[in-house]
Amino acid sequence: QVQLVESGGGLVQPGGSLRLSCAAAASIGSVDTMGWYRQAPGRQRELVAAILDLDNTNYADSVKGRFTISRDNAKNTVYLQMNSLKPEDTAVYYCHVWTPWPRRREYWGQGTQVTVSA
Repeated sequence: QVQLVESGGGLVQPGGSLRLSCAAAASIGSVDTMGWYRQAPGRQRELVAAILDLDNTNYADSVKGRFTISRDNAKNTVYLQMNSLKPEDTAVYYCHVWTPWPRRREYWGQGTQVTVSA
C-alpha cells in the first residue's frame, strides 16, 4: 500500500520552476514534520526542506531563497515550490513524514525525478 503519493517532477530548463506535491494516505493518520529530501547520482540523500508549521521551517543552504515548502493540514499534503532551478538541483526528490509521539514512525515516498537541463 502506497502511503505517500508524490507528483510534480519532470524536466525543466535552468531558471524554470516546478511544484512538487506529496499526499499522505489517510491510513497514516496525523503527521508531524513533513519534508523533502533529494538524492543525486553518486551522492548521499540530503534534506532539502522540512516544515512543522508556518513558523517552523528548515531549508538547505543551497535552496534558500529559491524553494518554498508549505503544507495543507486538511489534506495531509506537503508542497515544494522550486523556482530559479539550477542543473545542480537535478535529483530524485523524496517526500518524508514523521507521525507524532507516542506512535512515532517515519514514511518515505517512492521518489520523483527532477531534471534541470537545457
